[in-house]
Amino acid sequence: MVDLRGKDFLKLLDFTPKEIEHLLKVAATLKKQKKNNESHRYLKGKQVALIFEKDSTRTRCAFEAGAVDLGMQATYIGPTGSQLGKKETIADTARVLCRMYDGIEYRGFDQTIVEDLAKYSSVPVWNGLTNEFHPTQMLADALTIKEEFGSLKGKTLCFCGDARNNVGNSLMVMCSKLGMNFVCAAPKELFPNEELVRECEAICKETGASIRLETDIMKATKDVDVLYTDVWVSMGEPMELWEKRISQLKDYQVNKKVLNNAKDNVIFLHCLPSFHNIDTTIGKEIYEKFGLTEMEVTDEVFESSHSRVFEEAENRMHTIKAVMLETLK
Repeated sequence: MVDLRGKDFLKLLDFTPKEIEHLLKVAATLKKQKKNNESHRYLKGKQVALIFEKDSTRTRCAFEAGAVDLGMQATYIGPTGSQLGKKETIADTARVLCRMYDGIEYRGFDQTIVEDLAKYSSVPVWNGLTNEFHPTQMLADALTIKEEFGSLKGKTLCFCGDARNNVGNSLMVMCSKLGMNFVCAAPKELFPNEELVRECEAICKETGASIRLETDIMKATKDVDVLYTDVWVSMGEPMELWEKRISQLKDYQVNKKVLNNAKDNVIFLHCLPSFHNIDTTIGKEIYEKFGLTEMEVTDEVFESSHSRVFEEAENRMHTIKAVMLETLK
């Protein structure tokens, strides 16, 4: 039996494959209940605090809507909404909030911040995103892949782009834990951290997964089941990095040629937001500065029948609900 009551959700490295699979199973049940309009207010009367040092669409909405579905109330604390780290230490913030709320979500910068919140909090703390890891996104990704193929074990996922970022790190951990093969397509300087690679390789020996790092995108994406990419400059990084990152990653765009190199039934995933056209303020700015109408993925792939990005986005809510339910019940 899996019992996650009172446990923090900071990174997938802290969870066993059995525990992760349990969360996916609970998420699938909650999704079915939502679709059938069945009440599942299992946490009625509880309250959660949502700390966002970085703005968000999917993470915020998933936590807020999910909390309501489960019968809870949520307090949103935006980038200027608290004294966290400014006039009040992380430890003091945690010790205050845990006396008022039943759970605390944090989305922001260094992983050490969410780890410290958890250290000083007497209630569960959940990582909505840090510079190093993005575990709630991984559950949504895993659920989407499982829904598509029926199982995860043995499937091959290729991440194209900056594999040092929180999504790249977390995908490698997720695949290692769940018996999936992880392939990275990136220039060597953007390969994932060597220490984390070694840690994941040790996990692979137990789960049957594998890790492969490639500089050749066509070699990396050959016959894969899942293509995954992310923006080339991560949230919080300065715009000055765009020129360098474009130079590094222009050959790692997920386009029709790359899509056709994968399996016929390949699916495309993206954690969003995505620069697949110039219909955004930043998209227009990139076009004006660099002449690019598409960045990490072409609009043709993003809008194709292989794309599951919006199913993936929806699954953020169902999987986040599973995390809150299992740690608070």
